[in-house]
Amino acid sequence: MIYKFRLLSDEVEDFRRDIEIDSEATFLDFHKAILEAVGYPNDQMTSFFICNENWIKMQEITLEDMGSRSDEDNYVMSETVIGDHIEEEKQRLIYVFDPLADRVFFIELSKIEFGKDLDEARCVKSIGDAPQQTLNFEELMSKAPAAGADSDDYGDDFYGSDEYDDEDLDGLDLGEIADVSSIDDLY
Repeated sequence: MIYKFRLLSDEVEDFRRDIEIDSEATFLDFHKAILEAVGYPNDQMTSFFICNENWIKMQEITLEDMGSRSDEDNYVMSETVIGDHIEEEKQRLIYVFDPLADRVFFIELSKIEFGKDLDEARCVKSIGDAPQQTLNFEELMSKAPAAGADSDDYGDDFYGSDEYDDEDLDGLDLGEIADVSSIDDLY
């Protein structure tokens, strides 16, 4: 079987990659295909997370064995076959590409082609530029206000309005916010 996955970013609105890969390939093969499709070097401790329909992380698949507790199942990309964990269209994953800042790609299995095989993963659609792989923390910190800066530098509304009323949230159904039936609904 051939799986077609769609990758999106919450940082770059017009970014999209569609990657086709054989269901018998490993998550390491998928990891390498993603890096190639977005032009990132292989120098980060990345992870996949298998998610439920609300993007809640369920199972982690790591690049290296992290030696976690023995009562948990440990999955390593090089030893984990995609088809053993992903079985149906619309299955969701998160790929953490910048673990220090917890930056991710949102992935959904958009199509399964039965009766076909693929020797090597391939990017079949590439739209937009990928977000920068890692954030430059020194640059971000240099732009941040200095510690102990006078609060007047921020303006009167820095901490929000004094008119906030938590009753404004009454009746808000948070389930509706997270109820997205497909990654395509996000865009």
